[in-house]
Amino acid sequence: MGITLTTEGMRTPMHTESEGAAHDLRHHGDSEVRDDGAGLIDLAVNVRSDTPPAWLRERIAESLTGLAAYPDGRTARAAVAARHGLPVDRVLLTAGAAEAFVLLARALTVRRPVVVHPQFTEPEAALRDAGHTVDRVLLRAADGFRLDPAAVPEDADLVVIGNPTNPTSVLHPAAAIAELARPGRTLVVDEAFMDAVPGEREALAGRTDVPGLVVLRSLTKTWGLAGLRIGYVLAAPETIAELERAQPLWPVSTPALAAAEACVSDRALTEAADAAARTAADRAHLVAGLQEFVPDGLLVAEPAEGPFVLIRLPRAAAVRRHLRTLGFAVRRGDTFPGLDEDWLRLAVRDRATINGFLQALDQAMTLADR
Repeated sequence: MGITLTTEGMRTPMHTESEGAAHDLRHHGDSEVRDDGAGLIDLAVNVRSDTPPAWLRERIAESLTGLAAYPDGRTARAAVAARHGLPVDRVLLTAGAAEAFVLLARALTVRRPVVVHPQFTEPEAALRDAGHTVDRVLLRAADGFRLDPAAVPEDADLVVIGNPTNPTSVLHPAAAIAELARPGRTLVVDEAFMDAVPGEREALAGRTDVPGLVVLRSLTKTWGLAGLRIGYVLAAPETIAELERAQPLWPVSTPALAAAEACVSDRALTEAADAAARTAADRAHLVAGLQEFVPDGLLVAEPAEGPFVLIRLPRAAAVRRHLRTLGFAVRRGDTFPGLDEDWLRLAVRDRATINGFLQALDQAMTLADR
């Protein structure tokens, strides 16, 4: 096709903005496969395929005999604490990581919140819904979307960053993120995809030496539990207490509590580690295939470390539409602050699915050129 990717607009300095261009912060990957997405092969949602496993479904099913009683989260909370080597008062179970963002936005006293983008948009949406004016630090594609801690305003008293970051798949060094900590600042690190990183390199979960650190974890991605809603917060006891006071009574259901306990068991951690290694190999296969399209103007954001890959290509919106007609759903990128309609996010799947997708991508790019 002979189209060269332009870098125009990609080399503006890393900067902050209060509003910036309008973005649909409530658009998520599931929107790509709902309604008219029936029958599409899903590369839009970052949930591990073929999950939850049978043994986990059985554990959840067993919990249904106890639905007459109110949920008791003490055992699950203790299990999560033990998994990270923390005391129980540093753990809060939530209805997915999304609830944690809402709790943080509503419960904490915040003067100047800053969200580092591109990243998952729900933290900013929750802050805005709670009445906050949110500043953005936009990382540059020209820098590989890498964090420069100095770009975050010194007077920011709440900073939110993902690691590895959705949608860029960047894994920031833990030391660089820890540099953002300040007295009087809450540093929120979304580690929803960290268990998909082999060895959980650069994780801050379990650290107690970083002032103001709040780590969010989700159990929905690796274990296929998006419909069950389970996640947790790791933070100083006083922060956990503030967030817990903002929760309704019994916020996590009995089946979700059973899932939380099961997903931090030794068996689960071993399985998650194996899955992370497979994902890394499959991601390398996907990236290698995508590199074949570089002469046609496609750019892969590298190095990718999460279970998804971000790409930029000419006429991406048209390519995305053609991919749907060819049976594949991918995630549009223009709803993420810092990205435009030239970007797409691809969930990593098995090699057979990847090969089929790469063939469809070739067709879709050809159709978009006509």
